[in-house]
Amino acid sequence: MIDWPLVLGLGVALLTGAFVQSSIGFGMSVVAAPFVVVLAPDLMPGALLVTSFSLPIVQLSMAPVDIAWRSLSWALLGRLLLTPVGVAVVAVLSVRSISVIVAVLILLTVATSLTTIRIRNTPVTAGVAGGLAGVWGTATSIGGPFLALVLQHEKPDRLRATLAAFFLIGSTLSAAGLVLLGEFTDEQLVTGLVWIPFLLLGYAAASPLRARLDTERLRRAVLAFCVLAGVSILVRAFVF
Repeated sequence: MIDWPLVLGLGVALLTGAFVQSSIGFGMSVVAAPFVVVLAPDLMPGALLVTSFSLPIVQLSMAPVDIAWRSLSWALLGRLLLTPVGVAVVAVLSVRSISVIVAVLILLTVATSLTTIRIRNTPVTAGVAGGLAGVWGTATSIGGPFLALVLQHEKPDRLRATLAAFFLIGSTLSAAGLVLLGEFTDEQLVTGLVWIPFLLLGYAAASPLRARLDTERLRRAVLAFCVLAGVSILVRAFVF
């Protein structure tokens, strides 16, 4: 039975996450997943996958569709190839161990970005980012920071649109897999649909901020939120 007060309360976390993702291109799961995991674990990951599918549709239908197709293709290829590896890793290691490893990788990547070394958007880096997103998404439903770091020097509209397309296709594949395994419940589907209005509010609220984020400001915002993501993942690993 659905706990409606809890579901609606968690909608605030989804609204906040949608605001962040609509501004910088990713972040909804980073914000919302910790609350859902702790307060309503039975809703994971299906309910969040519904929102991960829905918000990109809003973004791609309401904003300029300027997608870096080559980067997207390599990232999706990496995700497809390494998602099975992620399943195997999850079977061997604990979620805590995987969380620590990937959080450290995120923070190291950010640190590299702050040096004179430039992380370039190439087929190799996009493929690696997609692969890491496949492994990371398998364990914790968060995979955006890696591709966001690869795309950090792109124009804001292109970064957001490319990430939206990546999330849309990736969440569709994940949801299809859950359905085939019988792990996508009606409760998760209904809850995810109930959260859609919160996503729309978050997207609308982010409109003024999107207009002010030029390429350099967006890059700084991406790096700052990646640091927040890495730290929050470590906190989740050791506290929850």
